[in-house]
Amino acid sequence: MPPKPGLTGRVELVVSEADTAVAARSGDVDVVSTPRIVALCEEAAVQAVAGHLAEGETTVSMRIQLDHLAPTAVGGTITADAKLEKVEGRRLRFSVSVSDERGLVGAGKVTRVLVERERFLDRCR
Repeated sequence: MPPKPGLTGRVELVVSEADTAVAARSGDVDVVSTPRIVALCEEAAVQAVAGHLAEGETTVSMRIQLDHLAPTAVGGTITADAKLEKVEGRRLRFSVSVSDERGLVGAGKVTRVLVERERFLDRCR
């Protein structure tokens, strides 16, 4: 039985030099990079369904739509929240948001797909 809408996940990150646009090579400013925010949103989505998957199942990323709205400097804390909004067959659609102490940093949608772990891995072997 697939996870049900309403599940939530939350993760926090204290932004370090390794999380910046400079480190990710996605820009030349020392603020949290968009790729790091995407990864944090994915982590929150994974956490939302943790413990709600059948044995041998996992989820993999399919689509990410994200607006990066504000910078967060090194040393700042960002929090990513994910909420499972819709289950369509094997597709799980999440709304995601990222905030810091000043407000909204990013928001969007993440779609992940339920797969059988071993069968999925067999496809790339």
